[in-house]
Amino acid sequence: MAVQAEGTPCWADAMFTDLEGAKAFYGDVLGWTFGESASEFGNYTQAYRDGKAVAAIVPPMPGEQGTSAWVLYLASPDAAATAARIRAAGGEILMEPMKVGDFGTMLIAKEPSGAVFGVWQGDRHEGFEKVGEPGAYAWAELCTRDVAASDAFLSAAFPYRARKMADEHIDYRTYDIGQDPVLGRMEMGSDFPAGLPPFFCVYFGVDDCDAAVAKATELGATLRFGPMTSPFGRFAALTDPQNASFAVIDMGRTEGAMPELTDVS
Repeated sequence: MAVQAEGTPCWADAMFTDLEGAKAFYGDVLGWTFGESASEFGNYTQAYRDGKAVAAIVPPMPGEQGTSAWVLYLASPDAAATAARIRAAGGEILMEPMKVGDFGTMLIAKEPSGAVFGVWQGDRHEGFEKVGEPGAYAWAELCTRDVAASDAFLSAAFPYRARKMADEHIDYRTYDIGQDPVLGRMEMGSDFPAGLPPFFCVYFGVDDCDAAVAKATELGATLRFGPMTSPFGRFAALTDPQNASFAVIDMGRTEGAMPELTDVS
């Protein structure tokens, strides 16, 4: 695999108290299989689709009680240098750069509005082995109520080109590397639950959005939005049975013209 450009979403993982429950849920909804838990790394367990690594799940550390949530990792050639830029841009480092065997180096951070994310400096493990397909990572967006702080942070901490979507109904930006959008930023409006904190929403591809939603809700997930068909695909936002937010998208089912994007000065 080629090394990911800096700022590219390159991995996602989530902590679950009920690891077996998470395996059963995502195995049924996304068609994932799971490798052996790595006991030397806190029972970190990789998920696979068609034999390719697509994500990972992990239980809380002994004695810790954590909230289940998907964490998006952005690629970096130098995690320590990225940590310094995150601080300078107004972010907070929650976990200092830490080497994970010979797999790579990670850190966990929080952007100014409160959304948690990771940074990954790949070594033997460079990240997703499959993207943009059913069962694999498809897209991610920062959902925030303080768009000014989040926009300033993203532009300062990573080498992105920011573009604004021409839509009077929503405040949405893409953050691009070169000509390629790699991350979205959405303002959290009244359609988001009042108590929901800012977060990075990770989208996973599916063959059929409606079927995936039906299966997920049958297994105890809560439908938060959709399904809705857009120029990018038919998608829906959900909360899984352990309260981790995620989205699914069928990129083969599209409707409407692509929105105009204009550079942000």
